[in-house]
Amino acid sequence: QVKLVESGGGLVQPGGSLRLSCAASGFTLNSYSIGWFRQAPGKEREGISCIRRRDGSTYYATSVKGRFTISRDNAKNTVYLQMNSLKPEDTAVYYCARDSDYCSGQYDYWGQGTQVTVSS
Repeated sequence: QVKLVESGGGLVQPGGSLRLSCAASGFTLNSYSIGWFRQAPGKEREGISCIRRRDGSTYYATSVKGRFTISRDNAKNTVYLQMNSLKPEDTAVYYCARDSDYCSGQYDYWGQGTQVTVSS
């Protein structure tokens, strides 16, 4: 069955880096787009990045552009989110989700999330 599992979260100091992984199973990664989202306590879920199926085009929210990089390893069926220059406001639970279209918002499967805490 389709499954997405996030990992790589943790506690990091401001200015530090983390790399999140989204391990996909039950489908061929390159045939779907994958998005990353985050939700901080008391805030709405925010879409922060997406990597498009087939051509691998990438998209970023303004809040993370220039600091985060999304990538995909089709051989490992895994999507990564490299997060640099982390700020306290990046603290949130991070989720990946499968999009059946071209990063158009048609997300049908979600992972369970991984906590990222940026604090000194």
